[in-house]
Amino acid sequence: MPDPNDARPGAPRHVHIEKNQQPGWLKALAWLLLALGLLALIFALNRCHSDKTAAVAPAPSPTAVIGATPNAAKSAALVGTSGLGTYLAGSEATPRTFIFEKLNFDTAKSDIRAADAAEVAQVAAALKQYGTAHVRVAGYADSRGSDTANMALGKARAESVKSALVSKGIDASRIDTVSGGATDPVDTNATAGGRFENRRTELVVTDR
Repeated sequence: MPDPNDARPGAPRHVHIEKNQQPGWLKALAWLLLALGLLALIFALNRCHSDKTAAVAPAPSPTAVIGATPNAAKSAALVGTSGLGTYLAGSEATPRTFIFEKLNFDTAKSDIRAADAAEVAQVAAALKQYGTAHVRVAGYADSRGSDTANMALGKARAESVKSALVSKGIDASRIDTVSGGATDPVDTNATAGGRFENRRTELVVTDR
């Protein structure tokens, strides 16, 4: 009986079956592609989250400028309130802003100085002559102090001017008061003189 282990002439002694193995570089490429895919997925998720956050994030609140009067151009041709009567007699559109020539305030105060009373009287005279005109008085402060304090101070200064005009016979219903705080300086706040100019009031004619 022939031994199955006996080799036949010319036949191979061992039969070796190799498994289908992938080259090493191909495996590395597959892992690299997988890692890149994961990174792309993470990036896309983060981008989506950021977009959603931006969509629902509340818009920052604008700085409150109580004294703002839309479209109230400042007079370039007229010098301060001395041209108020001329303007009221004309037909130029409203609103129009006039800057008091001599009406500034001492630091942290809202009372009208004796030296500035004459200009208030001049404004009152013009408003008496044109009895249908309505105005808005805006008070301002220099940059020292908190925003809250400066807004309150600007309002107090505007109210002080209103009270002075009412005392001259102008109906209180014709005068609104607002505050611009320190939001609209007309001069530098780095010097005493500049700060003095910023502690001012402005007159806006809102209606004839």
